[in-house]
Amino acid sequence: MWSFLCRVLAHELSQGNHKVVSVYRSFSSPASVCSRFAPKLIMEPKLYRPPPEVRGMTVLDKEAFTQTITVPALRVPTGVLNKVAKSLKKSTIQRPGVPRVVQDQEGCSDFRLVLLDPHKVSSPGSFSEAEAEALRSFNVAEDLHDYELQLTYHNLKSEEVLEAVLPQGQDVTSSFSRVGHIAHMNLRDHQLPYKNLIGQVIMDKNPGVTCVVNKTNMIDSTYRNFKMQVLAGEENMVAKVKENGVTYEFDFSSVYWNPRLSTEHQRVVDLLKRGDTVFDVFAGVGPFAIPAARRGANVLANDLNPESYRWLQHNGKLNKVEKKVRTYNLDGRAFIQGPVKQELPALLKDKVNVHLVMNLPALALEFLDAFRGLLPEEHLYDENLPTVHCYCFSKDDNPEADVMRKASLSLGVPLENRCSVHFVRNVAPNKDMMCVRFSLPKEVLFSRCPELTAEPSEEPAPKRQKCEDAPDST
Repeated sequence: MWSFLCRVLAHELSQGNHKVVSVYRSFSSPASVCSRFAPKLIMEPKLYRPPPEVRGMTVLDKEAFTQTITVPALRVPTGVLNKVAKSLKKSTIQRPGVPRVVQDQEGCSDFRLVLLDPHKVSSPGSFSEAEAEALRSFNVAEDLHDYELQLTYHNLKSEEVLEAVLPQGQDVTSSFSRVGHIAHMNLRDHQLPYKNLIGQVIMDKNPGVTCVVNKTNMIDSTYRNFKMQVLAGEENMVAKVKENGVTYEFDFSSVYWNPRLSTEHQRVVDLLKRGDTVFDVFAGVGPFAIPAARRGANVLANDLNPESYRWLQHNGKLNKVEKKVRTYNLDGRAFIQGPVKQELPALLKDKVNVHLVMNLPALALEFLDAFRGLLPEEHLYDENLPTVHCYCFSKDDNPEADVMRKASLSLGVPLENRCSVHFVRNVAPNKDMMCVRFSLPKEVLFSRCPELTAEPSEEPAPKRQKCEDAPDST
């Protein structure tokens, strides 16, 4: 049962269902999980069975994948060809680059052959009642003919090629994150001997991808960008992407960009109104800051990474909001205790809505204590205090309670019944990205909270981290 459960979870994750692990926690037993997800493991029969000699291939030989298979075909008069093909849409062969209609093998120009999926149609009785009725109405005989179909590398899906090459019984990775023209993969150790072949296949099978990179097993924690290795294609790492109608450009090798956070970026921006002020403490290349400015907010955006800072400024100009975005290249704590501290009194006095975005999930909670005693008592305003959106990771069985507890500890005051916590995405098995949102308590903003004894953190310690603990900074 447990081995089957592992297959279930692996399959769901390979299909991009990153919430499956979180869903799994709600089931009482492995059996209940299996009954929920097992139907997805019933895969369609394989039309293509690769030659055994491609197994273990490390240098791509496209010709080695060529095979000839026999598929059923229906002989159809050209006068009703389009109508028949439309009626049999569910039964015709569906294969990249393979036509569904071919010349009649007998050389008659009045007929064509409609190629059928052998796993759906094996005899005239395989047609559905509606399909059979359509054929009768068009006076098409249900007699099936054998057709010798040649399948080449170009007719195969990427997962079929990789499944044929990699050792049997090992996971096959064909998923990737798309960042402009770059396909970003995260290969496992057993896939590394095949990395260049995998890269070539991914590039071949995905139009527009001209560079495939693999994330190495270490990150540069100083600036939160992964070390990349080019597997295939050009070494052009300057990507251009469009997210929620906003265009960004950046050097993917020197900044951090996560295409899976577009929904979260838009969720926060949708909370803003024209005239609001946003302090983006860990701004990256601007996925919160730029759309916030486009919405009419005044933005102060900061990032420690000089490259992120440079591309942040570039993206402001690219989207014609540079006058609405003031940029800083500071440590997060210095930004809070510098520009944020300087601007807040006037904003609070004028009752401006203020949002503080802290998207550095691996460390952001440790920066909350920087708000303690930020303003002197004479600036005490009871209404319209800043709203904090703080992102963090949790490996706890109860991530909501976990991040609330950690945020309370860093602030020095309890946040129970004073905040909301929501799930952002699953980062890895048993590791969730969460967002805790709260109004900055006045007892934090205007006092020193002496009971808090934790040492203040800097952004971030210059050390190496494993990928699974890498922070998402965009």
